[in-house]
Amino acid sequence: MKNKLEIFKNAQDLLEEPEVQALLEYCEHLEDELVDLKFEKDKNKELILLDMIKEVLKGCNELEKQQKEHERFGYEAPYYKETISNLKSYIHEICRINKIWL
Repeated sequence: MKNKLEIFKNAQDLLEEPEVQALLEYCEHLEDELVDLKFEKDKNKELILLDMIKEVLKGCNELEKQQKEHERFGYEAPYYKETISNLKSYIHEICRINKIWL
């Protein structure tokens, strides 16, 4: 894609036309909006991922707490295979919903 000023390199005199100047200003405005939109999109995904990581850590902390209680009272250990499977399903579902590709 060409730089907007490269388009006029063989017709520099057109750059002084009010309509061309207005068009160039409009292009700059659209470029700024595009940058802002990309930033918002990336920022939102970042927040989603941070929230997901916090939830995963919260679940891990809860599991560790259960493990300590089981050891303390001599109960059978939790079934980790199901927990891990649920954790993976949660991560994949959040990513699918928010179009985050790992």
